[in-house]
Formats: sequence, C-alpha cells, structure tokens
Amino acid sequence: MQKIHYPSDYGRKNAGGADDKLELKSLLDKLSERDSEIKQWCEKATAEIKDTGKIASETKSALEKLSEEGIKSNARILELEQKLARRGGGDEHVVKSIGELMTDCEDFKALSQKGRGTARLNLKAVANITSATSGQGGVGVAIQPDRLPGIQMPAQRQFVVRDLIMPGRTASNAIEYVQESGFTNSAAPVAEGAQKPQSDISFELKTTTVKTIAHWFRASKQVLADVPLLQSYINGRATYGLKYKEEEQLIAGDGTGQNLLGLVPQATVFDDARRKANDTPIDTLRHAILQVRLAEYRATGIVLNPVDWESIELQKDSTGQYIWVNVQDGGQQRMWKLPVVDTTAIAEGEFLVGAFDLAAQVFDREDAAVEVSTEDADNFTKNMVTIRAEERLGMAVFRPESFVHGTFKKAA
Repeated sequence: MQKIHYPSDYGRKNAGGADDKLELKSLLDKLSERDSEIKQWCEKATAEIKDTGKIASETKSALEKLSEEGIKSNARILELEQKLARRGGGDEHVVKSIGELMTDCEDFKALSQKGRGTARLNLKAVANITSATSGQGGVGVAIQPDRLPGIQMPAQRQFVVRDLIMPGRTASNAIEYVQESGFTNSAAPVAEGAQKPQSDISFELKTTTVKTIAHWFRASKQVLADVPLLQSYINGRATYGLKYKEEEQLIAGDGTGQNLLGLVPQATVFDDARRKANDTPIDTLRHAILQVRLAEYRATGIVLNPVDWESIELQKDSTGQYIWVNVQDGGQQRMWKLPVVDTTAIAEGEFLVGAFDLAAQVFDREDAAVEVSTEDADNFTKNMVTIRAEERLGMAVFRPESFVHGTFKKAA
C-alpha cells in the first residue's frame, strides 16, 4: 500500500506545493555545482595518474563522496518531480487504505483511549473504495497501478517519396515554367555551300499553383496544461496528418479543385508491348526502367506498394532458394541498382519508375506549422483549445516522359 506523506514528513507547510518547487530548484543548482566540482577532481586525478601512476587516496575519497551525494540528490529530484507531476493543479493525490481510515476515525481513537466500545467506519460516506482522491480524506485501492511513461501510439506510415524529389521554395502562389513540347531534329551532314537543314523546337508555358493542406481538432485546455507530453504528442499527430496526406497528393493527386497534380497522373503509361511471356514483376520493372532510358533519362528510383515488394522478395528459384534477398541480413531495398521505396500511398499492384531528382520539384510556400488558440467558437467558456496544422506547397513535373507508371499483370 502507498504510504501517506504528511507535510510534517518534510518540514514543509504544503507538501507537493511551492516549497517542493523551491527545493527542486535548489537541488538542481547544487547538482550543477557538484558536476563542476567533479570535473575539477577528475582533472586532478588525471594529473596524478600521469605523475605517479595512481590516484591519491584523498582524491579517490572525494570522488566517492561526490558520487554518493549525487545518487541521493538524483533520487530526491526524481521523487519531487513525480510528486509535482501527480499534483497537477491541486493538492497531491494520496491514497489511504481502509485500515488507515479506520485508525484515523474518531470512533477508533475513542476506543483506543477507553479500551472498550465499538468503532464503525462508513465507507459509503467517505468515497468509493476503488477510487483515489485528492488530499488526505479519501480512500483508494490498496495497490495502485503503475502508469507507464509515454503514450502508446498507433503505427505510422514512413514518409519517403518527398526524399526522392528535388526540393525548392517559392514566395508566390503559383510557379510558372517553360516546357519543351516538341522537337524536330533535322541535323544532318551538309556539303560545303549547301543549304543547312532547319530543326523545329516548340515550347509551352506551364503553371502549377500552391495548395494548402490543413486540418484541426479540439482538446481540453487543462489536459494540455497539465500533461506536456500529451501536448507534444498532439502536435506530432497534427503534423503527421499533414505529411500523410501530402505523400498521397505527391503520388496520386488528381489536380482537381484544391488537389495537387501528382506524379502518377502525369507519368507516361507503361508500354504493355514490352511485356514478355512469363514475365515476373522483376522483369516488368526492368522494362519500365528501359522505357525511361529510351526517353533519354536515367531512372533514379522505384515506388511500390509493400505487398508487391514482399512478393518480389519472396520469389524463389527451382531449388527453393530466395532469389532477391539474403534472409539473414535482409539486404538493401534496391532493385536493378535503384533504391526501392515501399509505401501504402501507392495502390497495390501498381508501380512508378522515374528520374525523380531531375524531372520534378516540390516547392514549399509555408512549412508545416501548428497553432493553438482559445479564440474559436465557444472554447473560452468550455476551457477548450483549437489546434490547427497546415502547410502550403506546390509541385512541378518538368519532364512527364521521365516517369513511367503501370500495373503488374497477374499470372494466368
């Protein structure tokens, strides 16, 4: 059972209150001074070893004493921090067992003095015996549960597609660029004095606009104030939500409304004529790399769904040996000398191969930011806060033919 710590235990008026904070600050200051003192003694010990080959007994004793004091101080600091964390905005939460409540009640004290009579404790008049209460008048369970540190978060997607694309910044709401739309190459050997052939090049002005990705949610103001860890957790989830949607937009945004125009809608469709009988997904990806190369670009990456990447890694030869991976160390996520990015942002059965670092660029207008405000709707009267996260970005695909998108055809 948890021991009840009364104010007299520490000689303070309010256990867990302002005095605890003062003591904590004093201990931290002393700890800093102790660290400086240890540094000086360590320097002295180093000099002694250099001069005599050993540490003097006086130096050794001083270091041992400082170490013991540090252990005690750290233990006390931990105790104070835990008390202050439990305390929150009110008195320290303490729990009394039924036996402690019985010995503290007036009936029992009278019984002890007189040596006869009856002592009765009405538990219903005190509190539910399964709940902890604030202050020293409550009753709780005899054994308190341990609260594990941190918050157990659900699984999160790893964002990797942006890393393949060339980064950039913009101070405008739109990005314009000139794209070559046609080239007729008439270059040829020419005899001296003969008319030179004319080649034709046509250009097209392209524009991509900056889009906003945002979301918001509400949380209790007290929760944010009392649990800093929860506050940072919420902020993290806010930015995670942005990056989750961003990756989907970069890959498959359809460009309508407020959507980005992603890589897949702008990519060249895989040429099915390149497929051969009995082709595996490994063969299909090599054909796609060739298609990029024939467009005079060199592919720099492959994007797959994790399910398709697993099926590739699990392929075996006629003897049952894995073809693509050493199961002992896993190997690198590479295929045909290119890095493989597996993400659920691309649909199962699809692939994207391209010259990511050359053919496309992401332009950040405003980096992801999280804002918290009480000035929203009825937040003030309900002690709520609104948390909003947003970012603004655009993407330009300069050379659509350098990307190839296709599907893995199922074997018949």
